[in-house]
Amino acid sequence: MQLFYNSEIKKADTTFFFDKEESKHIVKVLRKKEGDKILITNGLGYLFESEIILASEKKCEIKITKETFQQPDSFYTHIAVAPTKMNDRLEWFLEKATEIGIHEITPIICDHSERKVYKIDRAEKIIQAAMKQSLHYYLPKINEPVSLSHFVKSNIDGQKFIAHCEETDKKSFQKEINKNEKITILIGPEGDFSTKEINLAIANQFIPVTLGNTRLRTETAALVACHTIALLNE
Repeated sequence: MQLFYNSEIKKADTTFFFDKEESKHIVKVLRKKEGDKILITNGLGYLFESEIILASEKKCEIKITKETFQQPDSFYTHIAVAPTKMNDRLEWFLEKATEIGIHEITPIICDHSERKVYKIDRAEKIIQAAMKQSLHYYLPKINEPVSLSHFVKSNIDGQKFIAHCEETDKKSFQKEINKNEKITILIGPEGDFSTKEINLAIANQFIPVTLGNTRLRTETAALVACHTIALLNE
């Protein structure tokens, strides 16, 4: 089953036109024709079963034949992760976390970050592609980058954690998280969080945790955290 994504399609729509770029992809690349059935999501939990009624490369039109809604998850996973030096490593995390089931990602800029600037345009495309490939009907949210100090002081609901590598008293992330809860966890850069950042997070009610007995790379740690939450809520 192939799933298409378009954020513009609404619950009340009975017909819909794709833009020129998507129309060309559907008609010329995928060779879809009038009468063919396609599935579309708007990333908000809706699945639209539809039929092509005008196979135009410039303005492909579809008729919606059935609409279903998937209830949102009872839990919420928010990973705040430092962008990696090599973009492809973070992009790997974005793809795999979307497949597993993540709800929100915030790139955080830290004291030891080797990448101080991160543009989310490509990240959004990777997340969209992974959502379609894994047949999810909710598009994870990716926020603009923010400094860690600003992030930890913001109003965050639910359980809050910081995973770091310093030899201090830490709890097991797996044992601390609750089912059906909103969970936010901070994952640091290659050089880990600074002691100042760890103390600031703790002062703002973030619980220091360990993800296991081995030292993980940034993108691996972020994916382990995401998978741990998903497993608990299966």
